[in-house]
Amino acid sequence: MTEKLYEVDSYVQNFTAQVVSCTPVPGGFAVVLDRTAFFPEGGGQPCDTGRLGGARVLTVHTDGETITHTTDAPLTAGETVDGCLDWPARLDAMQQHTGEHILSGALHRLFGAENVGFHIGSPYVRMDTSIPLTQEQLAQAEAEANAAVRADTPVHCWVPDPETLARTDYRSKKELTGDVRLVEAGGDCCACCGTHLTRTGEVGLIKIISFAHYKSGMRLAVACGQRAYDAVAGIWADTEAAGRLLSSPVGSLTPALERLQNGEAALKARLAALQNTLAAACAEAAAPGTPAVLWVDGADGDGLRRVATAITAKTNAPCCTLGPGGQGLAYALAAAPGVDVRETCKALNAAYQGRGGGKPGFCQGSLAEGSFEQVKAFLLKSLLLREKVAEAPTEAG
Repeated sequence: MTEKLYEVDSYVQNFTAQVVSCTPVPGGFAVVLDRTAFFPEGGGQPCDTGRLGGARVLTVHTDGETITHTTDAPLTAGETVDGCLDWPARLDAMQQHTGEHILSGALHRLFGAENVGFHIGSPYVRMDTSIPLTQEQLAQAEAEANAAVRADTPVHCWVPDPETLARTDYRSKKELTGDVRLVEAGGDCCACCGTHLTRTGEVGLIKIISFAHYKSGMRLAVACGQRAYDAVAGIWADTEAAGRLLSSPVGSLTPALERLQNGEAALKARLAALQNTLAAACAEAAAPGTPAVLWVDGADGDGLRRVATAITAKTNAPCCTLGPGGQGLAYALAAAPGVDVRETCKALNAAYQGRGGGKPGFCQGSLAEGSFEQVKAFLLKSLLLREKVAEAPTEAG
């Protein structure tokens, strides 16, 4: 059995150990030591990396007793090697793991929520709860968790005897047998095999970055310690930049955004009215029974649709309108009564690197290649527009 130095002192960064074995494996060499400070992946916490002698430690795994280090170079069985952890990564893992314990404990005490999933990923920690929670409940738990951080109380890790364990109230995701390692942090007691800080104050800050309903509960993105500081600093900088664009100070962005949205809605309504007027004017000038292809400068996708459908309704003939937009040229293709324009749409996309589609009576999309005159000529030759297209102006509106 490998001696687990990280369980005795999670702050060990450098150590010496004897190489028990070294075996070539895919991707490197499997090295077993008599003792190690490298934490193997488990319980949602990633493994440590670093160096053993002149070899880089790539991954660390365990079968429960033996800890195997995968290195990029071989080591000699029987030799003594110096081990060195990637300390910033280990410290980050301890901040995230200890902070997760404190927040999970607060959620459990306040609302009976169980932590049913935990993973230290990048850039945030993923936490899954057993029950749905409101934004207000999450804010309350976050506040209580940070109060526990500020209290700066000791974090206690130990393996109690069976009698003591039976009398201890602790959280666990599954039924455990044999020796159970407990971690007490910020008023929470939980079964855990990971590494942790020695005091809650070292967590610094716990911040729920985002949350969403997931299965029967919630999925939280959480940042602790340096990650929380970086996240809050980034969010604040982004918020200040948005405030400058909106000419509104931080703390008053919501009403500023509401005003912006209301103004945008009013502009969209005015644009729709103007494009209806344009569509009516174009339809009035169109010749009954004659297919049309025309350029509608200044119209957006909705305007192209309105003009094309208005002309088709007036002429009972197909109409294609084009204008700047999309990949280069935006188009709207309206069918004459009883005609399916989807094949013409597919042919148009194939000819000019386009994207789009629709229903039998109407298709819309954009073209990456081709000019208006080229597209017009193509449509003149299509099966849909057999009739000679009326000479339409190159600009409308």
